[in-house]
Formats: sequence, structure tokens, C-alpha cells
Amino acid sequence: MCNISEEYKMTETVVTVGLGERSYPIRISSGLLEKIGIDLHERNIGAKYGVISDDRVAALYGSRFMQSLNAAGIRAELITFPSGEASKHLQTVAALSSELAQRGFDRKDALIALGGGVTGDITGFLASIYLRGIPFVQVPTTLLSQVDSSVGGKTGVDIPEGKNLVGTFYQPKAVYIDLDVLQTLPVDELRGGLAEVIKYGVIHDAEFFAFLEQNREAIFALNQDVLVRLIARCCEIKAWVVEQDEREGGLRRILNFGHTIGHAVEAASGFRLIHGYAVAIGMCAAAELAVRTGCLAAEEAERICRLVAAYGLPTTIPADLDQEAIRKYLLTDKKTVGGRVFYVLPERIGAVKITDQVCEEDVNAVLLNAYHLA
Repeated sequence: MCNISEEYKMTETVVTVGLGERSYPIRISSGLLEKIGIDLHERNIGAKYGVISDDRVAALYGSRFMQSLNAAGIRAELITFPSGEASKHLQTVAALSSELAQRGFDRKDALIALGGGVTGDITGFLASIYLRGIPFVQVPTTLLSQVDSSVGGKTGVDIPEGKNLVGTFYQPKAVYIDLDVLQTLPVDELRGGLAEVIKYGVIHDAEFFAFLEQNREAIFALNQDVLVRLIARCCEIKAWVVEQDEREGGLRRILNFGHTIGHAVEAASGFRLIHGYAVAIGMCAAAELAVRTGCLAAEEAERICRLVAAYGLPTTIPADLDQEAIRKYLLTDKKTVGGRVFYVLPERIGAVKITDQVCEEDVNAVLLNAYHLA
């Protein structure tokens, strides 16, 4: 069972992902970056750590983070790769694997993902396959990775045929969320993370959805009390889902709300559109699809899209994207089974259903309408 509690050993909030012997804490606090080394020293996860980061995050936090690890007596080496979704492919994983081998990393060592969702996905995948599996921890530096991708053990990379089509389920040993790193987050990335935050309200918590409606200004002002509540609640919901369905056999699919059409839109844009923006478009499209199929009231769909727009997120497909390309990517989505595309459709705010019973005509109409609205 997921357990959220207030701990003040490091003035932090802790959410536990309960997976038996593989359970792990999500620690949420300001100023945590400097304290991670102390915790790693006590937990003894690895003899030596490879800190994997993209070059942009490394320039912001690499030196400071390495100094904090060294001060705690942690042996660590920083290894970087070019930032951006364009690096999220097998060639990057191969290059990082070679770098680890050349530096003498063995099965007693561990990795640290210092960065956003791309870094976390790459590092987790690398940890799961290097020497057939070594431990890793997540230090997410974007809101999107803090509330979503760093938790739950999904790892993977993109291939030309689609997003995240090659990957593994591999849980971290711990997740460390420092609120202070959000101060350097570009506003587009903050908004992108908020798309995933809105998702949690739609799929599971109507009260949290209302909280987001009421606290937009405080969230954009990075009010720490509001951020702690926001991040902890998202992590709590995701932990609850993962505990019941770690490998996405059923319930965990609800976390894909907005992602089926969103991933297709993201891929069709050549990943020019950031992930959170694509998910925002996908959520609005899924809400309209739910109305067309009779499972959601029109006013509820309008409320969802209104909140998406209120956070400065797109609600429609960019006019320059090819509709046929979007359809092609829908069919190669990793959630497609036997040629059937599964959609997560809201029944009301706070509850969704998973279905493959959506006719192509309704999907086409929603896609076309999304262009017309643009």
C-alpha cells in the first residue's frame, strides 16, 4: 500500500512506492541536492556511481552535485550526453555503455540519473541492461520527471517507428526531488510538466483537479508549500497505481491518458513539440473522443480543456502536422495490441476507462476537429 507521510529528518515529505523488497522512497524537499550524498552513503547502493546527465543540466548542476557527493565520501564520475529528445535512442545507450566499461564500472557500482525525463529514461534503461543490471537512483530536475517519469520503473528509448518502443521495467532504488531546481526550469518545461499534473486529477482525483483550478498563480510563482502538495499528490497517485500493476497489465494504462494521441502528435512533429505539450493536446482530444462515444458530458470535457488552456498549454494540433503521419504513429503506439489501439477516456473528472472499442470514424473526426480549432 502506498504511504505518504510528513517526515522532518531533512524537513521533507516522503512518498513510499510499496513493492515489497523492491520498495523505495520518493523524497521531496528544498535543498535536497546537497544532501543526497549523505543518504547514499548510509544506504550503500553502489561502491561507485556514474552520474548520467545531459550537457545542459550538467552545466547547471553537475559541478555542485559532484562536490556534494565527494564531500559525503561518495566516489562518483560525471558522464554526459547531448541534451534533447533527439539523443533518446539506442546509439546513446551504446555510447554510454562503452564509457562505463572504459571507466571500469562493475556490478557493485550504480548509476544516478541527474536530469529530466530523457535522462531518467536513458539511465534507467542503461542500468537495466549494463552487466545485466546494476542499481540506479533518480534525481529528476524537471517538473514532468518529478511528478511522472522518475517514478514507476518505466525506461526506454525511441526508434524511428515510434516513441519509447524499446525499453524495460526497472525500478530505481530511490527518487530525490529537490524543489529548488525548478527555479532554473524554462517556463515551457514547467508548463509541460503541468500537463502531466493535470492528468492525475482527471484520472483519479477530482479534488486535486479543483486544487489545480484554484492555485494556478501560486504554482507558477513556485510557492513551495503548494509545490510540495502538488508533487507529493502526483507521486502518491502514481505509486498507488504502480503497486497494483507494475508492468502495465491493466490499471496502469490509466496513466496513459492523453498519451495515445499525444505520442502520435509528438512523433509526427519530429519531436519538435515537447512531450508535455503533446500530452496536453492528447488530453483534449481524448476528452472530445469521450464525448463523441457517450461516456463523458460535454461540460466536463470543456472543463478539462479550459484548465489545460489556463496553464498556457496547447489544446489543438499544430496546423503544419500531417494527419496521415499521426494516424500511422497511432497504429505503432506501444500500447497497441493485435492492431487495436487502446484509449484512456474520462467518464468524469476523477475517473477514466480503458477501451479499444473506438471506431476509426470517431478518431478521424476528433483529429480533423482539432485542426479546425487551431
